[in-house]
Amino acid sequence: MTSPEAAKKLQAKFGDLISELPEFRGEFSVTLSDADKIADVCLYAKSDLDFNYLVDITSIDNYGDDPRWTIVYHLRGLRHGCELRIKTGVSEEKSKLPSVVSVWPTANWHEREIYDMMGIHFQGHPDPRRILMWDGYPYFPLRKDFPLAGKESELPGVAFTEVTPMMGGPFVTVAGGNSAMAREPRIRIPETDALETMGRLERRKEIQEAHGHPKGPGPIERKS
Repeated sequence: MTSPEAAKKLQAKFGDLISELPEFRGEFSVTLSDADKIADVCLYAKSDLDFNYLVDITSIDNYGDDPRWTIVYHLRGLRHGCELRIKTGVSEEKSKLPSVVSVWPTANWHEREIYDMMGIHFQGHPDPRRILMWDGYPYFPLRKDFPLAGKESELPGVAFTEVTPMMGGPFVTVAGGNSAMAREPRIRIPETDALETMGRLERRKEIQEAHGHPKGPGPIERKS
């Protein structure tokens, strides 16, 4: 069985609930229109299509769009060697969908991390505790509306967080810009403005000569 054949079998089983997405670099994905059916679809993918390994579950914050959340299930069949992604959307108002721990026990930690970082609940999860932040932490750090510098919080006798002094520093990707290189944190120079940064990008040869590589960490010091 191939990945396209597996996608067609999912469509044949679940009808209009499954829409096939175009192939991208040899990888195949399908979209499930009703997130409440995800456990049924995953059970069929495992029991009938032999996708016996759950590689990962990831979440995407489509901040500003509806549905806000996209949950992505990365599946692999160890016997037939095929891979398939199943994507499904969940609205911010709902922010919950069924757990697939009963299908793949390894989903346990994946779902707990998604809840911890995004605040998406998995109904039927056997142990729905936070896995990275402490119990009682009031925020979800991977949401796009969570500030890069973090937020102050405190749970007396347990833990606390403070706003990081790195806000706006060299490790923060710059929004906008004329190219991906202009947004890359490694080449951002905080002491200069955007125009100067773009000017440095255009003078990559000089940066190369000054620093030995084209991504200079600071002001160019010309060789005498």
